[in-house]
Amino acid sequence: MGQLYQTQRAMRHMRKAAMQRGVIAILDVGTSKIACLVLRFDGDAPALDGVGSMAGQSNFRIIGAATTRSRGVSFGEVAAMAETERAIRTAVQAAQKMAGVRVDHVIATLSGARPRSYGLDGEVEVEAGQVTGSDIGRVLAACEMPDYGDGREVLHAQPVNFALDHRSGLADPRGQIGQRLTTDMHLLTVDATAIENLLYCIKRCDLEVAGLASSAYVSGVSSLVEDEQELGAACIDMGGGSTGISVFIRKHMIYADSVRMGGDHVTSDISMGLQVPMATAERIKTFYGGVVATGMDDREMIEIGGDTGDWEHDRRTVSRAELIGIMRPRVEEILEEVRQRLDAAGFEHLPSQQIVLTGGGSQIPGLDGLATRILGQQVRLGRPLRVQGLPQAATGPAFAGSVGLCLFAAHPQDEWWDFEVPAERHSARSFKRAFKWFKDNW
Repeated sequence: MGQLYQTQRAMRHMRKAAMQRGVIAILDVGTSKIACLVLRFDGDAPALDGVGSMAGQSNFRIIGAATTRSRGVSFGEVAAMAETERAIRTAVQAAQKMAGVRVDHVIATLSGARPRSYGLDGEVEVEAGQVTGSDIGRVLAACEMPDYGDGREVLHAQPVNFALDHRSGLADPRGQIGQRLTTDMHLLTVDATAIENLLYCIKRCDLEVAGLASSAYVSGVSSLVEDEQELGAACIDMGGGSTGISVFIRKHMIYADSVRMGGDHVTSDISMGLQVPMATAERIKTFYGGVVATGMDDREMIEIGGDTGDWEHDRRTVSRAELIGIMRPRVEEILEEVRQRLDAAGFEHLPSQQIVLTGGGSQIPGLDGLATRILGQQVRLGRPLRVQGLPQAATGPAFAGSVGLCLFAAHPQDEWWDFEVPAERHSARSFKRAFKWFKDNW
């Protein structure tokens, strides 16, 4: 446990140093694209109309942006090191060139990696009658650590709720008078190898990692509006190789998971169904795709095109209804998986159960209607918040993770390693994935 805790602390210090220098880059390493945005921090940038304080607009603007096609990443995890390293280098160099500055520090996001959520709680007596930072460190240390298994690392460890004596729902109890302090903490673990591979690729590009975040988490930060984060909502981020799920309440993430399927799997089904190359399948999906067929779609014919040299093969057409028939089963399968994860998280216990779809895969026409039917909740399509300097081309749902990562870089939430946590740890009792605090505390 100690080593990653130290790494995370070191990253936090590095982030502070980079912020003082005024420039930091964010790196969204996905299965279909790698995006790099360069942020400049200045204390007094004016806030934009229509952008709330949540956007952290007060202090950064994007001065460089680049995306490149991702290579060597599958299911949101690095599969081929050298290729991923090259793609990261391409994106970072292009963004630096546009920004006209050199960047040494990046904050990166991790999708896939089989995330697992745990709800922990701890309690201590307040030492001096008034809560201090050291009491917070002690109460976090009092949380029983789950035995989350070998080969796993903690990616996030966030106190999501404090209670002092009988007052629950405190965001920050420091300075308050009371005797008994309790906390609920959300712990997110991921495959250690996935973290190590990503860190290795970034270091090979001569960059220092100043932070790591779950891509499901940052997508929720940028796509859920303030009320949704407060009252309860889930963000479903449909990427190319994986679909991230995060659940928020009281402005904190309390659950995250991912489904190892995304838009690329839909493309692959089209490629096999129509016997066309992946690039052609992607084009057909983007221009003609959908999940709800109407009578019109039987008559709308799509030219497949091709360059095999076989005239008959290359001038085939397919009806849009047939295309939808290929796409819909896979999209339904992804949404069914998402529903199972939300059920496991106890999502139905939240006072509000809004669902927001985002990510590049969320742009399939008719998806929101299908999702409403399968997930059985109010579903809306989400676009990330507007942030200063973001190029028009990067304002769509495919950039929810990138924009969320900017907000995370500017305003990271308190995590366990931000406090002085006493070294003595309790033995880890067996621990079930508890979401009991839903019923008790909200």
